[in-house]
Amino acid sequence: MESKDALEAFAALSQSTRLDAFRLLIRHEPDGLSAGEIAARVGVPQNTLSTHLAILTRARLTSSERRSRSIIYRANIATVRELVGFLADDCCAGHPEQCLVLEPLPCGCEPKTNNPA
Repeated sequence: MESKDALEAFAALSQSTRLDAFRLLIRHEPDGLSAGEIAARVGVPQNTLSTHLAILTRARLTSSERRSRSIIYRANIATVRELVGFLADDCCAGHPEQCLVLEPLPCGCEPKTNNPA
């Protein structure tokens, strides 16, 4: 990832509505959410949200696809990984054994199980 790409991603995430929408989409991977559902959950009008989603998409943080009459948005996990990699590039000054703490990308959720408790 180039510096200009990282700056565009950080700029896109530096606004609260966009950050909330992006975090919501991360939680709904891989299925994604419709623009209307995102607007309702984030609490903004759909026309306002469309501007925010366009900024996230230009920064390659989200993607969209038409499904019937809805546009479904998804988080672009590959870009998130590139961004984390960009931040951690050469984090240990050529000592990769010290970078093991960065692999794999930390996840704040518990694995889903099929066994009810």
